Amino acid sequence: MRMYLRELKTNIKSLLIWTVVIAFLIIVAIGKFAAFEGNPESLAILDTMPPQLLEALGMRAFNLTTVEGFFGAMFTYFVIIGAMAAALWGVEVISKEERDRTVEFTLVLPISRQKIVTSKLLAALTNCTLFVLFTWLISIFAVQTYQPDKAFYDFLRLEMLAMFLVEMVFQGFGLMLGCISKSPRKVGSLAIGVILGLYFLSIIAGMNEKLEWLKWLTPFGWFNASQFFRNGHLEPLSYVLSAVVVMVFLFIGYSNYNNRDLYI
Repeated sequence: MRMYLRELKTNIKSLLIWTVVIAFLIIVAIGKFAAFEGNPESLAILDTMPPQLLEALGMRAFNLTTVEGFFGAMFTYFVIIGAMAAALWGVEVISKEERDRTVEFTLVLPISRQKIVTSKLLAALTNCTLFVLFTWLISIFAVQTYQPDKAFYDFLRLEMLAMFLVEMVFQGFGLMLGCISKSPRKVGSLAIGVILGLYFLSIIAGMNEKLEWLKWLTPFGWFNASQFFRNGHLEPLSYVLSAVVVMVFLFIGYSNYNNRDLYI
């Protein structure tokens, strides 16, 4: 418990920074929405964009003149920011001990390496949960001027659930990288690079029907905002894929951290 609380205290600044980033994004987006609300003519700008790109971004599936449609288009930004934050939290709780040369103090504690990783993982999980809740609350507060209906709140709930699941996948990925990497100073950059690569892979999959199978290789392809907007629920396969991938990442992370030599 003491290590868990220490990790929470250490990461509170990072949580506040990411919360400010997402709050700024939402406030700016709501300001942009004012130009679209009830004004279909403003959507003419989308006609200048390639149809394949609009399809890949999910913008053709939403009516941007409605608040739920606008937030549907915002989903991509939510998950990218959430994925980056979660991956870095997963990386940092492990790699910072070796990077800052404090791992020797942690290892002399009368607890196993497995318990150390578990305490750090729970702290990162708490950050991810709080980040989603903050995003949810800020979104609700920001749209009150437009008096959203029940459909918006139901859709926002699904967006936040999808965002949380994507965070879990990338937090597990970040934790795994932190546990197996022998270059603690570079592992954060590697995690961000992989996230951006997987996102662009989902864009490619959405732009070409022949490459649609690629979406199963990236968490960004498992959660399609336009689909759960129409269906009113997330696809069951999305839950299964997320759970399996997270368990694989954690298994690899725990196994390697228990057995490898740590950089002191």
